[in-house]
Amino acid sequence: MLNQRAKSFVTIMVVIALSALLLRLGLQRIIVYHIQENQLLAQINLKLFSTAMENYAKDNKNVYPVSMDLLTKSDPVYLERDYLTANSIHGYEYDCQRLDAAGYSCTASPVDCKLSGKMLYAVSTGGVIMAENCDKNKLGN
Repeated sequence: MLNQRAKSFVTIMVVIALSALLLRLGLQRIIVYHIQENQLLAQINLKLFSTAMENYAKDNKNVYPVSMDLLTKSDPVYLERDYLTANSIHGYEYDCQRLDAAGYSCTASPVDCKLSGKMLYAVSTGGVIMAENCDKNKLGN
């Protein structure tokens, strides 16, 4: 009788261990998928922002907008959303270090490196998007 209980206990423990392993692998894949999705959306949003800036400059004699209001509240509307005032969008925060008549320089950085995104993206006048590992950026600070 005792031997039968021991076999049942071992069987239950093996089932629990396998279930935990499968759950861990499944959660890891879900997290990786969301990180990749957030990174892709950050690149798309920066490209959208850059396109809006370049189109505004094209329509205004190569003068870039000095504020987001000129993109979101002008006629025609160049950008539907003000990315700079939002807390975070899909795990990324957006900021413009330079926004003047001569050009722009903006970044998209993950709210939590390795959890919401692994890459820091930057776009500047001309629309070239650059990427850098967010770990590297934190080590430099």
